[in-house]
Amino acid sequence: MTRLIHDQFAKQYLKELLSSRGKVETSRDVTGEARQIDVFFVPFSEPPENATPLGLLDKIATTSCVFEPFRNAITRSEIRSCMGKLFDVCGEKEREARTEKRKITEDELPVLWLLTPTISQTIRSEFKASLDRSICLTGVYSLGAGLRTKIVAIHQLPNTQETLWLRVLGKGRVQREAISELRDLSDENQISSTVLELIYNLLTRLETSQELDREDRELIMELSPIYLQRLETATQKGVQQGVQQGLQQGLQQGLQQGLQQGLQQGVKQGKRIVVENLLRVRFSSIDDELSAIIEPLVELPVEEFTPLLVQLSREELLARFPS
Repeated sequence: MTRLIHDQFAKQYLKELLSSRGKVETSRDVTGEARQIDVFFVPFSEPPENATPLGLLDKIATTSCVFEPFRNAITRSEIRSCMGKLFDVCGEKEREARTEKRKITEDELPVLWLLTPTISQTIRSEFKASLDRSICLTGVYSLGAGLRTKIVAIHQLPNTQETLWLRVLGKGRVQREAISELRDLSDENQISSTVLELIYNLLTRLETSQELDREDRELIMELSPIYLQRLETATQKGVQQGVQQGLQQGLQQGLQQGLQQGLQQGVKQGKRIVVENLLRVRFSSIDDELSAIIEPLVELPVEEFTPLLVQLSREELLARFPS
């Protein structure tokens, strides 16, 4: 189901944004029945220097947090389930404090943040969710200080720079517009470039799914031309870099034979750069398994390895080029 794909993206996305600000755990086990927290965050004691401003997310990340992002509108059952996980974590912290014979304050306990595209007025009323006074922003609700639970209705957030990083986790038009804003920042903002790589990786995973809803299809249509343009740019850049390196090597040798060898080496180096760039665009990073298939891919013509890297999944690539 595409919900699982979006859930994995949301966890990777929040980890990427928050890792410079504190310790981030994804899929953290909790005591009691077998359950996991999507993202558990503990801020560093000292705020990071020169970190990219994250607006509303920065305000949220000043204390320990449990993040539970949802692709679809949150339900009553999901709210209760997430609150149960929060209470389990709070119980762990309180037991640790008793074991260490120290007092624990309310501020040391984590806050649960439920990130949902929308939430109905009925559910807000049933859980007595009111606008959060500490943030004072449309779309941010609190269930009461004692419950330590807050809800962000992403589609209700104002369309400002302050809310951009959370609107990326929205759905449909809200998400597409936020991604468009990120693209405008990417040339001068390293973290937005990194986030866009996660988004393009989400695109490739969605394209292989057989259960796309309307929002997913529209997202693919929005991102596909940009994704293909990035692949083309990466290919051209790799070939140009490789040829230039080869020419420099050949000219330094000062011989025709050296020049010819340099050109050949340059073309091969260019193909290697192309392969590495495409692998990073597809899979965010190159681990040992992917490194092992670079050499056999480089031996293929560009017109053969490019569609393989664009169309095949990680598992299919590893199976096609076994080490």
